[in-house]
Amino acid sequence: MSKSHRGTFVSAFLVVIIIAAIGTGYVTREKNSSGVSITAVGSTALQPFVESAGEEYTKENLGTFINVQGGGTGTGLSQVSQGAVDLGNSDVFAEEKQGIDAKKLVDHQVAVVGIAPLLNKNNGVENLTTKQLQDIFTGKITNWKQIGGNNHKIVIINRATGSGTRVTFEKWGLKGLKSLSAQEQDSSGMVRSIVSTTPGAISYASFGYIDKSVVAASVNGIAPSNVNVMNGKYPIWSYEHIYTNGRPNKSVQQFLDYLVSPKIQKTLVPKLGYISIHDMNVVRQLDGQVVEK
Repeated sequence: MSKSHRGTFVSAFLVVIIIAAIGTGYVTREKNSSGVSITAVGSTALQPFVESAGEEYTKENLGTFINVQGGGTGTGLSQVSQGAVDLGNSDVFAEEKQGIDAKKLVDHQVAVVGIAPLLNKNNGVENLTTKQLQDIFTGKITNWKQIGGNNHKIVIINRATGSGTRVTFEKWGLKGLKSLSAQEQDSSGMVRSIVSTTPGAISYASFGYIDKSVVAASVNGIAPSNVNVMNGKYPIWSYEHIYTNGRPNKSVQQFLDYLVSPKIQKTLVPKLGYISIHDMNVVRQLDGQVVEK
């Protein structure tokens, strides 16, 4: 083969390689772009459930990515209303949040969560009446010895303004009263950590955050348990809502269907401390009225 022919052959070969590389890159981009990404933001009480279910879902649906972030109910409702995220996780009905146009949102109830008063183990108290809760969080009772506990100054730890957990606790635990200004935390996990290490501390969190490091106080003699919530005996609970901005697309709807499927509702929901929407014997309406199913 002559030198000129060899040069022509090499040039042609390089062109083929370049075309093949471009084609491969194109196919790769097409494959990546065909993946599904779903973003959920909001309630930290609901976050562990959506995260865990999302991990299971992505294992069964390769190419799908579920991105879950906290930030609180207010953030979730605000961002989904603006179309910034696919899913807005909330502990309250969207209608209960000021500044949210609930008419353009679609409610998907995926679980029920009970919320318990969390106390430091050295406070010496394991039961609180509604009146005592009101007096503690409004500053009328300032030491645990006033209600039969140990001589510790009461330290109130609140969830941040906008938190659905806080809204639910004030609405059903304090009967609509607002807590006095106090230390605020953005997540239920941080609340539990501070309460467990601070003598005199009290706060509140969903049942899923209850562990041996804190005392989950009874309310009016009724223990904070799933059974008592399901039967309507324990008053501090809420639905866990996932809101979409209008009707969800096919991919998002498939994930929402997965969250309420028997597989998830019977296994993952109770494992993480939530209550299946299918196990409730009562229904709480938007106006707060609780009625039997």
